[in-house]
Amino acid sequence: MGKVDTKSATRNNRIICLPFSQEVYNANIKNPIDFRKCINERIELFPELFPPEITEGYLMKDIYHSIKQSVPIRRIEIAGISYSIRPSFLMPYMTGITDETEKALFMRKFNVPFWALSYVFGKDPMYWYRMEQSLGRNSIVGTTIRNPDGIPQHLGADEKHTRILGDKVYVATTVGNECILGASIAKDAGEQSLQDAYQVFKNETQCLKSAYTPTTVNMDWWKATRNAWKFLFSSVVIICCFLHVFIKIRDRAKKKYKDIFDEAASKLWDCYHAENKIAFSQRIRRLVEWCKKNNMPSVIANPIKKLRQNIAAYRVAYDHPKAHRTSNMIDRLMQRMDRHLFSTQYFHGSIAAAELSIRGWTLIQNFAPYNPRTVRKLNGFKSPAERLNQFRYHDNWLHNLCISASLGGYRGPNGIRFFSIKNPSYRINSVTL
Repeated sequence: MGKVDTKSATRNNRIICLPFSQEVYNANIKNPIDFRKCINERIELFPELFPPEITEGYLMKDIYHSIKQSVPIRRIEIAGISYSIRPSFLMPYMTGITDETEKALFMRKFNVPFWALSYVFGKDPMYWYRMEQSLGRNSIVGTTIRNPDGIPQHLGADEKHTRILGDKVYVATTVGNECILGASIAKDAGEQSLQDAYQVFKNETQCLKSAYTPTTVNMDWWKATRNAWKFLFSSVVIICCFLHVFIKIRDRAKKKYKDIFDEAASKLWDCYHAENKIAFSQRIRRLVEWCKKNNMPSVIANPIKKLRQNIAAYRVAYDHPKAHRTSNMIDRLMQRMDRHLFSTQYFHGSIAAAELSIRGWTLIQNFAPYNPRTVRKLNGFKSPAERLNQFRYHDNWLHNLCISASLGGYRGPNGIRFFSIKNPSYRINSVTL
């Protein structure tokens, strides 16, 4: 209960969102011949936005008018199934004009409350709440990742503790390439609940690419998390987070044993920077001997001793040079999630509502722009999703999100061949759409 039904989403989502300026759309929508030319241009440029069957052709169908926005919407038929074409300047469910809502939704990146959005931008607070939730109906993986071959092979996973109406729950979070790729509610920290929560991530990745399985995943030493991932991806290599060893020592020894903590921490990180497996094992062994020789307190010696006992789970990272040896990436992203949940005073409704809420927030985090200094540092890439894909459909981040969420992000595996853009600096504003 409360989980996003990926099969249902694939079956029922019949909205194709395409990049259109309002002027071009209004000039062509009434004429089926002209509008077909517009669609054909977009099929050529962005085949991934359409169902795989588009390669077999399509039929033009009727036009209906959106009562909410008074905008004509045309339908097409692909393989006997009707799809509506929604221009990117309209929000999902015709709830608003994209350019008029993007600034308010951008403020949600910084956890501005809904009543404040209502005060500044108008509308009712529930309007903005439902607007954010509607984004959560899309596939996080399918919306964030454009190229099926671009799904990260090296991931991080952890659970964020939170509450729904005072009851403790967990947000099972998966990250890769600085993007949050999975965020699902688990009722408890048991193996079955975590397996069900991480199953959503697996369903979404395999909807995009049926043969996908990650190479490595970094996590802490929680047994239920390890078992859940091993059940879902039997070949995945689990790498234990080295940083957690340091944190455990720091939290217990930094103040009480200030004189010896710095030396112990320095020796521990010297182990981390070992060039290979053999050197790593040797340094860990010598560190254990140093602790014993100098009669280190248990809060320092015991975590290091446990590290040596489970050294295989840390040493395996040397077999995968691109793997994450620490949880730095997921910790950074979960700190934002922590601030978000604290500012909302956690969840106040059903599990289904909580699921949509955290998923909508996740997509805003993936697509909302960085600050200008970071954009310059990243050579013009404006958001985590754009940085991952090295591509954007539109200069406006909310247009880019809506277009990326065509078909709800649930596109069939191994369908349309992915067309790469030869010019990596290509941007949508170089074409009159």
